[in-house]
Amino acid sequence: MVRPLRSSGAPRGSVAGRLGSGLLVLSLLGAVGLVLGTSGAAPAHAASACSGRLVKKVTFSTGSLRIYESRAYACAVTVAKKPGARRAMRVSLQPRGGGAAVDSGNFTKLAGPVTVHALNRCVRASGSVAGVSASTGWILC
Repeated sequence: MVRPLRSSGAPRGSVAGRLGSGLLVLSLLGAVGLVLGTSGAAPAHAASACSGRLVKKVTFSTGSLRIYESRAYACAVTVAKKPGARRAMRVSLQPRGGGAAVDSGNFTKLAGPVTVHALNRCVRASGSVAGVSASTGWILC
C-alpha cells in the first residue's frame, strides 16, 4: 500500500510528518505577526504586575505609586526608584465602603500588586518606600 506524502516528504501520521506540519504552522504564525506589525519588544507598560490601564501615577523621592484600572477591578503597586537592596515597602488599596488590601514587607523592587473589586466604586491608595510615602484621595469615582 502506498501512503500519500506530506509536504515534508514523510508519510502521514509519522513523527516527521507531524513535526513538519507543526513547523509549518509556527512559521505561518510568525509571518502573520510580522505582517500585523507586532514586534518582539514588549511595550514599556507591560512590565507591570497589574493588568488594565494606568490611571494614576504618584511619584515621590524614593519611588512611585501606580494605580491601574480594568473593567471591574483596581490594582496598585509601589515601585522603588532604584531597585536593589531590600528595604521596607508598602502598598495599600481601599475601595469606598470596604476593607483595604495591603502588601508590606522588605522588598527589592516592588510591593504588591494588591487588587480590589471597584466596579462603580471610588478607591484610595497609598504606598511607601524606605519611610517616604505618597497617597491619593478618592479616585476612579
